[in-house]
Amino acid sequence: MADPDLIALEKKLIERQEKIESEREALEREKKHIADQKEEYVQKIQKVSGLTSDEAKAELLKEVEGRESQTLAKIIREREEEAKRTADKKSQEIVVEAMRHGAVSYIPEYTVSIVRIPDEEIKGRIIGKEGRNIRAFEQATGVDVDLDEQGIIRLSSFDQVRREIARRSLEKLIADTRVQPFRIEEIVEETKKEVERIMFQEGERLTQEAGVFNLPANLIGILGRSKFRTSYGQNLTLHLLEASKIAIHLAEEVGADVDVVRIAALVHDIGKVVPGDGSHVKLGVELLKKYNIPQPIIDCVAQHHEDIPFTSVESVIVHVADAISAARPGARYEDVEEYAVRLSDMEDIAKKYEGVEDAYAFEAGRELRVIINPGKLDDNATTVLADKIREEVSKSLAIPGEVKVTAIREFRAVSGNE
Repeated sequence: MADPDLIALEKKLIERQEKIESEREALEREKKHIADQKEEYVQKIQKVSGLTSDEAKAELLKEVEGRESQTLAKIIREREEEAKRTADKKSQEIVVEAMRHGAVSYIPEYTVSIVRIPDEEIKGRIIGKEGRNIRAFEQATGVDVDLDEQGIIRLSSFDQVRREIARRSLEKLIADTRVQPFRIEEIVEETKKEVERIMFQEGERLTQEAGVFNLPANLIGILGRSKFRTSYGQNLTLHLLEASKIAIHLAEEVGADVDVVRIAALVHDIGKVVPGDGSHVKLGVELLKKYNIPQPIIDCVAQHHEDIPFTSVESVIVHVADAISAARPGARYEDVEEYAVRLSDMEDIAKKYEGVEDAYAFEAGRELRVIINPGKLDDNATTVLADKIREEVSKSLAIPGEVKVTAIREFRAVSGNE
């Protein structure tokens, strides 16, 4: 027989389960009733306000936005000012740190174009009978020799390397008792090879210190010419190395391509030691293309004076590094008297041409403004004259870079009294 206690317990469990089910159904009905009421209230609110739920949210946000707009604007302005202050401070830190990294231990050797003669006897030996030795020397070296000053020989040439060869050769001839045309030729040839070795060694040293190890050998030799090149007293080797170190640090700070910047900064002024017509930028770009240097590097060289718009952050960095190195205190210098004479000479060259009323040199001798008499020259003749003046100034004077000549021809006709 079944246990009465188990039967009673089972009955209680069934009753409890039925009660739970009943309460659950009641809760579901209540839940549905509440949802219906909520929907009814929402519809009533929408009917009264004329807004849907989404529209009401948008309206509420708009109201809050309008009420807090001044506060938001103030916060935005404060954040912008803070960002500017932080950016200025950070940029100053980057530039100062880059300049610190640009410090180099290299001591430049400036090109010397003056050789002192110990006495008149040696001077006579250098000149030779009827000047044959000095003529042979000029022919072998390709420089002009000036013997006007007592005890001094001046060597003139726009080719700094040629002038350096002449200087070294002349110093050897002074120490040599056998000064004859054939001996002069021998010494000049020996000195040429010596200077070529020096330039290549200088190029190697320059590239190694800058951390560049993949340039063609010919380019390394051309870079070495910078040892004998100066611009406003600033040695080009020193400038290239300094600009390279500054550019590398700037590139590391801003996350630019360090490899591109490293090489571009090192070769950005290579056109200054390349013979040819045109600006050093143009000559440098042509040379780098000849040796198949990657285009991003060529772009940096082409854009470092903003002749064409910047196309990359690397170009901007090379431009900035070049400016920092050239413009820092003590980087460049020029004798005031020589500067004034050079500008005056430029103006005198222009004024000697027929039809020129006046001329003004400015921009440190980089530009010459020429005022033309409109009654003597027409537009075509003015154009030809400007080109003649530019060519003569470039050949006659040691002007760094390319000289720009602007010829101004203005015709005025005035009738009646004022």
